[in-house]
Amino acid sequence: MTVPPVTRYPGYDVLNKRDTSSWDAATRSVIDERLATPRDPVFLNAVEWHALIALCARIVPQRSEAQPVPLAALVDTKLAKNRGDGYRDARLPPLGDAWRTGLAALDEECRTRYELPFASLERAQQIELLEAMQRGELHCAAWNGMPSDLFFAERVLHDVCGAYYSHPQAWSEIGFGGPANPRGYVRMNINRRDPWEASEAHPGHEEQARKENENAR
Repeated sequence: MTVPPVTRYPGYDVLNKRDTSSWDAATRSVIDERLATPRDPVFLNAVEWHALIALCARIVPQRSEAQPVPLAALVDTKLAKNRGDGYRDARLPPLGDAWRTGLAALDEECRTRYELPFASLERAQQIELLEAMQRGELHCAAWNGMPSDLFFAERVLHDVCGAYYSHPQAWSEIGFGGPANPRGYVRMNINRRDPWEASEAHPGHEEQARKENENAR
């Protein structure tokens, strides 16, 4: 039986493009800042931080053998910088307030049901609470009138998933070459790729893909 590769793009590391013509100074500056994200919370307190870490682990599970994307840290940095999206549903409070309210309400819901904070629950219990949040079935007073399903859709999913796919570690995993600046992409047709893009590994051709990916610049 053929064992599938750990990654569909073996040997590919998008950061190999850092000092090549694929990226310019502006791109390098943005990515360097992202990679230097502090691992300790800046905006959230300790209780909120532990809840966020547990929440991120349920929303975007990461492989144990891979270097994890620091999801909680990326979200916390977004909150600390008040880096909004340029729009906001009027039913939600501002970015930081929405997250503080949502994390506090999630912990309150957990304490009511299990007498434990969200971070201390078993995985199945955490998933059960998040599914109830997604359905809009959480209504404790700590929500302060904020719809739990709206918080789930427009803050939890949006911010956590957005943080994951903003990180070079995720780019390498999905074979993404990073911002198309300044080089851009030329071969836009189906099943065609530029030579600086990652090569997907197909059964029996993993080593060929690895060699191509190690040279992708």
